Amino acid sequence: MYPKNTWYVACTPDEITDKPLGRQICGEKMVFYRGHENRVAAVENFCPHRGAPLSLGYVENGNLVCGYHGLVMGCDGKTVEMPGQRVRGFPCNKTYAVVERYGFVWVWPGDQDQADPALIHHLEWAVSDEWAYGGGLFHIACDYRLMIDNLMDLTHETYVHASSIGQKEIDEVAPTTTVEGNEVVTARHMENIMPPPFWRMALRGNNLADDVPVDRWQICRFSPPSHVLIEVGVAHAGKGGYHAAPEFKAASIVVDFITPETDTSIWYFWGMARNFNPQDQELTATIREGQGKIFSEDLEMLERQQQNLLDHPQRALLKLNIDSGGVQSRRVLDRIIASERTPEPQLIATAQ
Repeated sequence: MYPKNTWYVACTPDEITDKPLGRQICGEKMVFYRGHENRVAAVENFCPHRGAPLSLGYVENGNLVCGYHGLVMGCDGKTVEMPGQRVRGFPCNKTYAVVERYGFVWVWPGDQDQADPALIHHLEWAVSDEWAYGGGLFHIACDYRLMIDNLMDLTHETYVHASSIGQKEIDEVAPTTTVEGNEVVTARHMENIMPPPFWRMALRGNNLADDVPVDRWQICRFSPPSHVLIEVGVAHAGKGGYHAAPEFKAASIVVDFITPETDTSIWYFWGMARNFNPQDQELTATIREGQGKIFSEDLEMLERQQQNLLDHPQRALLKLNIDSGGVQSRRVLDRIIASERTPEPQLIATAQ
């Protein structure tokens, strides 16, 4: 139950620096490696000889060498050679379109004829020197849609993240949700409140007072297939909130790229991009550490939630006003998945 004719984040470049990487994405077992001219390639993680995972092999002269019996495979999925064997009749492996961009490796698991790199959304924070980014990767045993629900409804911060970013005012301000095409936006603005611990740290990182009231905002933007970018920040109260001048606020973009592994497991690429003091590497490390702890607090909740849903498939869940962002995001996904499953209409010639 996930779109396949789309771009997903497969890995980060540092994961494939010196050896192949095996990773399952949307039910497809793939192996990623650097081939000729150091370009990233991806093929089925299956040796046509005896079915061994090619990810257990190594790269030599831009080709992938199986670690079991030495079969050599090219980036085009064709067997190049194998010790003592003629390989002309060997079957080809499936290959996958990959693009290295914005600090990530993107893969298209569906119809390869539709893989257009122009469909990858532009990420200004990833290419501008005015921004700094730090992030990480979690493997989580849950449906990718549960993570989207989690990120499109930040009410849970009050309870799951009480010691870092949670505060009662989140509960007290109702979110607003809008839908434009395939993008869903849920926003919440809180005025004249005290900043929670994480945001006090961010204010200090921007050389701002951290013990005064602030205006706080959370603007969650979902775009298919499973990307959620969240504009978050605080500004000294009365200075304009979200629109405050840079010298009065600390603001960031929470980056969430959710890549389905199976129906009940995901690769979760998380991070935070900020445009204040981008040259401060120590601040980047501090924010990354803090954010990693915050996201780790979600893991048990999501995995236990998934197990409960598997144990009680007949039970219907409530849909409240705070769930509107996740509900609308699922509707977008349902439309896309349905369109992928609907065959193209065939023209039937009729006799004249």
